[in-house]
Amino acid sequence: MPDVTTYPGVYTQETTSGVTPIAGIATSVAAFIGWTAKGPIDRPEVVQSFTDFTREFGGLDARSPLGYSVSHFFANGGQQALVLRLAMSGADGKVLVPNDAAFESALLPPGNTGGVHRLGGLAPFNLLCVPGESNPSVLSDLQEFCRDRRAFLIADCAADASVASLQNGPDSSATGNDAMNAAFYFPWVLASDPLLNNQLRPFPPCGFVAGIYARTDSAHGVWKSPAGTDANVSGSSGIGLTINDQQNDTLNSKAVNCIRTLPGVGTVVWGGRTMQGADARNSDWKYVAVRRTALYLERSIDDGLQWTAFEPNGEPLWAQIRSSVGRFLQDLFARGAFQGATPQQAYFVTCGNDTTTNDDIAAGIVNIVVGFAPLKPAEFVLITIRQMAAKTTPS
Repeated sequence: MPDVTTYPGVYTQETTSGVTPIAGIATSVAAFIGWTAKGPIDRPEVVQSFTDFTREFGGLDARSPLGYSVSHFFANGGQQALVLRLAMSGADGKVLVPNDAAFESALLPPGNTGGVHRLGGLAPFNLLCVPGESNPSVLSDLQEFCRDRRAFLIADCAADASVASLQNGPDSSATGNDAMNAAFYFPWVLASDPLLNNQLRPFPPCGFVAGIYARTDSAHGVWKSPAGTDANVSGSSGIGLTINDQQNDTLNSKAVNCIRTLPGVGTVVWGGRTMQGADARNSDWKYVAVRRTALYLERSIDDGLQWTAFEPNGEPLWAQIRSSVGRFLQDLFARGAFQGATPQQAYFVTCGNDTTTNDDIAAGIVNIVVGFAPLKPAEFVLITIRQMAAKTTPS
């Protein structure tokens, strides 16, 4: 209240809540890596449109899938991308083709410097696409890279992959502990090529899918599975093969996300599992939406609590942390991000003597435990139809 009141009436005073708000991070900034004939090679470039990409990297080039995938990303709802150009040292004009040794060496050079390791820093990303790259050992390394950075890999199948070749799922060398931060899509998508008089040819799915992730995040939130009838593949002319329900069931159960062309619907993404999502694996991170929601929470809370560094490590700080994180989660709950009818059923935040010991305090450590009840996709909707027998009327 004001220190002095001089006349009868209503007095207004501004006060602060004492709670530092947490802002949710962007969820669908996609990093694309590949060869182009021009452009910087020492840093990733931010592009807001395919026009930006053309200005910096020269547009479409029939020798590389990169430009096409960036185009497909923006056509399907993408809004911001990072582009990292790969080139050989001392041989700037040499074309680098995915799955080739020279390409993979430039992508993952020894010593964890250069290549993919140029990503991050001042330009954070959430999604990673290396169009056309399908080498299982390379995908495994990219999964580890993404997990270390709380990012998510959208992995392409091989160009010649088939239902038969994937009936046991992706190669086991690419479904290890880091596979929770990746999803695998099949098959390649048919689309017109402006450099070939708009003739149809197959393209890697990652660019299309990354755009669908971005579109879904914008319309519904990162907790909505980027699959189903509203996950239509814009710019597609089909997939060039028929995947029936039984084949889709087999592949889906093995953590292969199918792209299908359905009558009356069009070409859509019809699977939402991580590469750790095979039924036999029984992983906590079976679904893309659940894993990406967890990454969103981790990064948002981590960024939003940077102010706590060097604050006195005790109950006043812990109370502020509980309040800040609780308000953030409550807002997400109100937006439908979690399961549960009440906040108590949907999430919890613990930070206090039960999470931070005296040894932790001495070491300058604050431990925060956050739990949430994730929304999981309704993959199997069972409909029971019961016929009611007509009642007979007594004569």
